[in-house]
Amino acid sequence: MIRIGVDVGGTGIKGAAVDVTRCELVSERLRVKTPRGGAPDAVIARVVEMVGQLGGEGMVGVGLPAVISGGVVMTAAHLDPAWVGVHAIERIAEAIGRPCTVLNDADAAGLAEMRQGVGVGRRGVVLMLTLGTGIGSALFVDGHLVPNTEFGHIEIRGKAGEARAAASVRDRKGLTWEEWADRLNEYLDRIDRLVWPDLIILGGGVTKDADAFVPLLRCRPQLMVAEMRNAAGIVGAAMRAFDEESLHGTPVSTAAAPQSGSSL
Repeated sequence: MIRIGVDVGGTGIKGAAVDVTRCELVSERLRVKTPRGGAPDAVIARVVEMVGQLGGEGMVGVGLPAVISGGVVMTAAHLDPAWVGVHAIERIAEAIGRPCTVLNDADAAGLAEMRQGVGVGRRGVVLMLTLGTGIGSALFVDGHLVPNTEFGHIEIRGKAGEARAAASVRDRKGLTWEEWADRLNEYLDRIDRLVWPDLIILGGGVTKDADAFVPLLRCRPQLMVAEMRNAAGIVGAAMRAFDEESLHGTPVSTAAAPQSGSSL
């Protein structure tokens, strides 16, 4: 079964057709830059264009770098503040002319890794962190998603953790892998003391260079690199669309929906 997944990030928008039964891309992965400023109309226009190129049928899944409650955007740390209060499901569905579902982008990536990646069959507390423009988080307890955790915003040295340890910070400040790993270690230690995970999964585009920094990381819980790497958000968004379509036939609230991870 093929569904479209779109992953909206602070710097790029990615999308592809996904075979949700095998949890893998079955089309070229499209990528465009997120419009400068990330205003709702501009971002939605890019999503419309991308879905049009990918075609297909059925519900479309969209991940946004935001807290989503009842289909409404509650935060916009890496998008225009005008997103706050927007009913994203209604706005995007109307624009693309197809039903859609919307969820936090890191939650989407986590769902993919728990369904078909390194988190398969893992019980206890599993935390996925996506390292990119910011730090996204997806928390699972015995396979059940706890949505909208936003652990990238925990305070470290008077700043949001992602302002010190996101992958974009390494690029912007020209940090060596060792210097960035020190910052990431501090972040991992802080998050460990808050939620005591049994496993931390690292995802995001920077994991293509995992050999350069993962050996430098030191933390109490087991640490693994996401199997789907930067495609996890696309796959997870498509999976959520198929799951909701199968269960309900129409899009429902991210927070209220039965979580895909619950079947693990």
